Amino acid sequence: MTSPVHRLMQAGRLDRFFIDGEWVAPEGADRIAVISPSTEDALCEIALGNKSDAERAILAARRAFEGWSTTSPQERATLLDRVHALMLERAELFAAALATEMGAPITYARAAHVPLAAEHIRVARDNLTSYAFRTQRGTTAIVREPIGVCALITPWNWPIYQITAKVGPALAAGCTVVLKPSELSPLSALLFADVIADAGIPAGVFNLVSGTGAEVGTALASHPQVDMVSITGSTRAGVLVAQAAAPTVKRVAQELGGKSPNVVLPDADLPRAVSSGVAAAFRNMGQSCSAPTRMIVPRSLLSQVEALAAAATEQMIVGDPFDEATTHGPLANRAQFRRVQEMIEAGIDEQARLIVGGPGRPAGFSNGFYARPSIFSDVRTDMRIAQEEIFGPVLAILPYDSVEEAIAIANDTVYGLGAHVQGADKTLARAVAARIQSGQVHLNYPAWDPQAPFGGYKQSGNGREYGVEGMEEYMEVKSILGFYD
Repeated sequence: MTSPVHRLMQAGRLDRFFIDGEWVAPEGADRIAVISPSTEDALCEIALGNKSDAERAILAARRAFEGWSTTSPQERATLLDRVHALMLERAELFAAALATEMGAPITYARAAHVPLAAEHIRVARDNLTSYAFRTQRGTTAIVREPIGVCALITPWNWPIYQITAKVGPALAAGCTVVLKPSELSPLSALLFADVIADAGIPAGVFNLVSGTGAEVGTALASHPQVDMVSITGSTRAGVLVAQAAAPTVKRVAQELGGKSPNVVLPDADLPRAVSSGVAAAFRNMGQSCSAPTRMIVPRSLLSQVEALAAAATEQMIVGDPFDEATTHGPLANRAQFRRVQEMIEAGIDEQARLIVGGPGRPAGFSNGFYARPSIFSDVRTDMRIAQEEIFGPVLAILPYDSVEEAIAIANDTVYGLGAHVQGADKTLARAVAARIQSGQVHLNYPAWDPQAPFGGYKQSGNGREYGVEGMEEYMEVKSILGFYD
């Protein structure tokens, strides 16, 4: 199969933006190299947009909004169905792009990144076909209408997954969009724009402008013709977007940082609780905002937990993402590699007990953004590794002496995005889940549910993605009194 870079280069996509149904040249001449996380070599260059490029895309979306917003739910569902089918048809191309641009193991890209991304489109389609856009309350009609032009800002760690989580429900709701994908992992976004075009989505309904947050992100957030911004990224980025959006009083939905707890109750199935907890914390090389990177365990079981966690980590194979034996690839970019190294050193300096891993690359690697999966034990909740989002394969094990203390440790964070609770007594597990300040809580490692609303408490953001609630984020509510008189 032709490599994603070669395919995009041949098609002339790398130096173009998708605006108003066409691949167009940028206004400026700025470019950025896309760096291979496996080799640190430049893969290609992409164009970087500016304020004028953002303006062109916004105006195209504004022109398209009137027509798209008045299409029937069935018309929109039919088009989303085509997008879904094309994503599945091109699944291997998307998987190769993810392995290339952000180092996802090809097996994990095939098993998770791509199919779960496609699921967001399917769920949006299915919810759209059954959704009641008008309901009755007495003699009043409660009407939900598309909010308008939406700016969608997506991150580098789950590139295509986060794109479809926003684009699917926004288009289903009847909104038009301008997407700014991360300039650090842009290949899958460019391939997705081709899917949109080939599916027959009308011109201007979906637009893509690559660029930095400082330039394009700010231009989108501050523009008076943008009705809503949805951003997935760091808490710092979310604050900057909200500040830029404030003068125009637009809606801002934010899915931001996390430091998710995993509370292991005394009656939990310990081997499963620990091994699955390590896998969840290190999934996607720990580069997930909801990764449960704080394992909170009974002090009396600490030595058993450490042995189980170390054994689980030893089964991981860090390597070339295109090697099918690899379970964990490199970190996605140089800045993230440096951040992970800094935080491993911080854990050592704070005298947390390192039981697995450590600083530097794994044996056999002299370049590439490869890190050693690392576990610290006897971590206190005031340590940096217990408080700061690391966004890498670093797990902190924190002991507790009572369930009350475990809950207090779980909530001792500025974040509140995801959480896990493990326990055989379902009544107790549910009671603990009810007291954790988090937008999502997983009991005993359930299956992923694309209909489960996802979003944060506290500094993890506001608003919800996924499911019906994710679609409703892109709607306004109108009351028409006397409608049924």
